[in-house]
Amino acid sequence: MQDVTRKRWKRLLVVGTVCLILAMLLREFEYANVYHPSTELDVQLGDVGITGEEVWLTTEDKLRLNAWFFPVPKDSPRARYAVLFVHGNGGNISHRLDLYRVWHGLGVNFLAVDYRGYGLSAGKPSEKGTYQDAKAGYDWLLSKGFAAENIIVLGESLGGGVASWVAVEHKVGALVLQSTYTSVPNLGTELFPFLPVRLLASIHYNTVDRLPKIKVPLLILHSRSDTLIRFHHAEQNFKVANNPKVLHEIAGDHNETFFAGAEMYKDGVEKFLESLETVSGKQ
Repeated sequence: MQDVTRKRWKRLLVVGTVCLILAMLLREFEYANVYHPSTELDVQLGDVGITGEEVWLTTEDKLRLNAWFFPVPKDSPRARYAVLFVHGNGGNISHRLDLYRVWHGLGVNFLAVDYRGYGLSAGKPSEKGTYQDAKAGYDWLLSKGFAAENIIVLGESLGGGVASWVAVEHKVGALVLQSTYTSVPNLGTELFPFLPVRLLASIHYNTVDRLPKIKVPLLILHSRSDTLIRFHHAEQNFKVANNPKVLHEIAGDHNETFFAGAEMYKDGVEKFLESLETVSGKQ
C-alpha cells in the first residue's frame, strides 16, 4: 500500500513539475513576443534635426527612465499643447524620428519616453511597469507647467494600451491611437491561433474595454495595409469609443507609415489639432 502511495506521489510530482516548467516557458514566450527592447540608441538626440533636450524621469517605483523632449517656441500658436508619446514594443526612442518631426512641425511640444528596459532606461518591461513609465512622463509635463487638459497622449502600437490607461486614470486633453490593437489577447489569438492565448495571457493592455470610459477627443490612425495589427482592430476601437472621435486612414504596413504616406498621416493629425483648437476656443 505504501509503495502504491509513493508511486502516486511521484507521478503527481512529475506532472506538477512538467506543468510548472511549461507555464514558465509559456510566460517567457509571452513576454518575448510582447516586448522587443533595444538598449542601443541608433542615433543621438542631436541627430534628430530639431531642437530637443534629454530628460531623465523617475518612476513611482524609483526607476530612472530616459526621454527626449522637443519644445516649440513659447509664442507658437499651439505652444500650450504637449504630446506624451509612448511607443511600440520594438526598438526605443531613437527609432521614431520622422514621427517626432511631423508632430513638432505642427507646432506642439513633444515628450518621447523610453519604457523601462528600453534604450537607456533602467529595469525590465512589464504591463504595470509601462503604466508607471507613462505616469512619470505625464507628471513631468505637469511639473513643466502644461495643463492636464492640454496634454495629448499618443500611443503607437503597443503604446496604445499604455496611452488608453493614461486617459482613463488621469486627466488629459485628447487621446491618439496609432496602429494599435483592441487588446493583447485579442491580437495574440490572431497571431498564435494554435495556443490558448486568452486562457494563459497575463499581459492584457485592454484598450477596447477602456475606450467607453474615456470622454476626451479621440483620433485613431490606422492603415488597411497593416498586416500585423489588422484594420478591424481600429474599427472595433472606433465603434465602442465616445464622441468626438475620428478614424483616419494612413498608408503602408505596420512599420511603414512614414515611407508609404507621411502626408496622409500629417493631414490627419493637422485636422485633429484644428478640431481641438476649435473646441478649446469655444470654452
